[in-house]
Order: sequence, then C-alpha cells, then structure tokens
Amino acid sequence: MRKVVVTGLGLVTPLGIGVRRTWQRLLDGQCGIVSIKNRSPEFAVLPSQVAGVVPEGKKKDGRWNAKEWLNPGDERKMARFAQYAMVASTEALSDAGWAPKAEDDLEATGVYMGSGIGSLDDVYDTTVAYEKGGYKKVSPLFVPRLLINLAAGHVSMRYGFKGPNHAATTACTTGAHSIGDAARLIQFGDADVMIAGGAESCIHPLAISGFARARSLATDWNDRPTESSRPFDRERAGFVIGEGAGVVVLEELEHAKQRGARIYAEVAGYGLSSDAYHMTAPREDGHGPYLAMKHALRHAGLKPSSIDYINAHATSTPLGDAAENRAVKNLLLGEEGKTTASEINMSSTKGAIGHLLGAAGSVEAVFTILALHNNTLPPTLNLNHPGDPPEDFDCNYVANTAQQKDVHVALSNSFGFGGTNASLCFSKM
Repeated sequence: MRKVVVTGLGLVTPLGIGVRRTWQRLLDGQCGIVSIKNRSPEFAVLPSQVAGVVPEGKKKDGRWNAKEWLNPGDERKMARFAQYAMVASTEALSDAGWAPKAEDDLEATGVYMGSGIGSLDDVYDTTVAYEKGGYKKVSPLFVPRLLINLAAGHVSMRYGFKGPNHAATTACTTGAHSIGDAARLIQFGDADVMIAGGAESCIHPLAISGFARARSLATDWNDRPTESSRPFDRERAGFVIGEGAGVVVLEELEHAKQRGARIYAEVAGYGLSSDAYHMTAPREDGHGPYLAMKHALRHAGLKPSSIDYINAHATSTPLGDAAENRAVKNLLLGEEGKTTASEINMSSTKGAIGHLLGAAGSVEAVFTILALHNNTLPPTLNLNHPGDPPEDFDCNYVANTAQQKDVHVALSNSFGFGGTNASLCFSKM
C-alpha cells in the first residue's frame, strides 16, 4: 500500500476560524460554548439552551461573516455547512501549498467531504413555506443546498479537482470516516491528493428538540454555558451541540516529498466497527470502540504500548464516556500495552467546543495531528472529579490544563448513532 501523509489543515470551530487561532485558544483553556437562549423565543423554551457556535464578527478577528469569507453568490448557493467546508478547505489547501493547474494534477486530486445532518434549516424553512404557499414557494436551489455531497461538489468545482468526489454521512463518525476513506483512495491509487473532512451547522430548535427528546443533551448548565460540556467528569449529563468544519489535505508520501511539502503526520492506520447493539446507546463494555482501535493499530502494525495520546470521542454523556474509557483501558493495558492506567494519556476536546456531530471526527483529527506535531496534549475542560465510579477513571485525562508530552503515535476516536465506530491512527514520520 502507498503511504499517506497529512500536508494541510483547516478549521472552522466555536473557538474561531483558522487553525492557529483555534489551537491556541484550545491550549489556553478557552471555551466556545455560549448561551443561545436569546436567539429566538423558540430557543428560549428548549431544555438545552447552550451550544458551540461559530462566533460571528469580522474576518480579521477570526470570526464568521459570510460576505467576507466567501465569493459573491456563494452564500445563496451553499448551505451553511457547505460554506464552512469551503472556508476550511481553502485554509487547508493554502497550508499545504497545493494549487494545481496542470491537467494531470487536477485529475489526481479529489474531495471527500461529509456531514451528519446537513442543512436542517433549509428543510424546515422550505417545509413551512410550502405548507403556506405551495409549489412556487420552493426555491430552485432547495435540493442543491440540501444534498450532503454538495460540500464536496462545491470544493471540487471551485478548484477544478477532477479526482474522486465523495461524501460520507455516518452520524457523528462522518468526519473520521471521510478522512479514513480518503486515505484509502490514495493508498489504492485512485488519487494522489485528497481534501477530506466533515462539516455541520444544524443549531436549530428542531434539531435540539430531537436530541433533547432522546435525552442526549446537557440541560443543567443553561446559566453556565462554559461548564456544560464536561467529558469524563462525574457530573457529566449530556452533550452540547456544536457547529463547524475540519479539513485535512492528504497526500501520497512520495508525491509530498517530491514537491517539498511540509508533512504533519502519517495516516498510519484506520479502523472501523459496529456495536451491533442499539440505535443511540453504546454497549457498556465498549466492544465496538475497542474493535475500531484494535483494527487501526493492526493496520498501522503497532502495539498498544506505542500509543502516546488518544483524542477521545467522549461527548460528556454518562454511558458513552464510560464505555469508551473501558474500551481504551481494555486495549492499552495488558501484555503488549501499558503497565498502569496512569500511563494512558487521553483527553476530550469537546469540553471546549461541544459536539460538532458530522464535523467532530475531522476537527478532532486536526487536534490530534497538532498534538502529535507539537508534542502538546490539549486539555479536557470542566474535568474536576473523574468518574463515576472514580476508581474506573484512573487514566491521565489532561484535566483543564494542556500538557507537554513526547507524542509519536496518536489515535483519534469517533462514534455515532447506529453503533458506527472509527479510529484514526496518526504517527510521526
């Protein structure tokens, strides 16, 4: 198999727009979760009134203003999730220094961009308009804005990339699946370069109502939004919905070397599995996540003892965090693993940005790559009392403050409704 490396990164997150800004704020322990109670009367009556929102403002301040970030006409043609994907892709391509013009290069460059839900706003608004006014109230752009694969389509059209044009939609595992699948397209020779990631923007009363009715959301910290997402903490009681996009430029190793590209990391392994258990709840023993991580290490040809850091999926739910914690310990402790749980370095960056659904896996993959590249572990915010029970939560969760550690191999985990799991393994070259 051909080796695949990461040569470019792009981010749109609740901590701001741009990799440098987001990463620095993450390491500084800042939080992008805010109150959404005053957005509208519909938000004010929801049981969960907090969200990880991409901050609006001026471009120079790393904030979102569509007219400053996008080309004329883009805002009308693209749903918000696709807009985020475009901005993150533009940053990643610039970071990679990849702007091909030759036909052979364009044909060897593809896009793999997914979303978990896509444009819920368009579905809701068009449904209401149709009920009131019928056929003529439906925009001709309704379907193109709705389709999840249009994020990849728009990026491909903007830059003229004629390689694979693909999209995943696997709930909260989407971003990780997009990166892993894109890496395999390069390994099998279908492309030399892939722009890959996930994007999401569905902070809407209907989406929040649905997750709240499923008892998935945090509801106890509406007056203290920055404390609401608390992975691995014994007071965790649900996730916080977020929005944004994460994009990486993946490249065949020799191709990257030939053009002198900076290499952040190698995509060393990619593991997939299914819980085969429940629509929304994980198995208590974490067997599905365990299998995904095990397969990622198998593909990488590495032993559990080699893992220096795990960016956990940990969404701040009682069942999910416990199951993943159990899976990680089952994998990393033992004959070919660590001696004690305290040697396991694992954090969840969702304490700072919330759960970005279809974008979570790719945003957190970027964080994992940066942790490896900079030998810095990002913190788990709001982790004051690990547990419950505390004796099971005895790893190093990088509580509240970033840590300097030598990182040579790292895993990034993502799991989704329907029991779908993925784990990405990154290593230094």
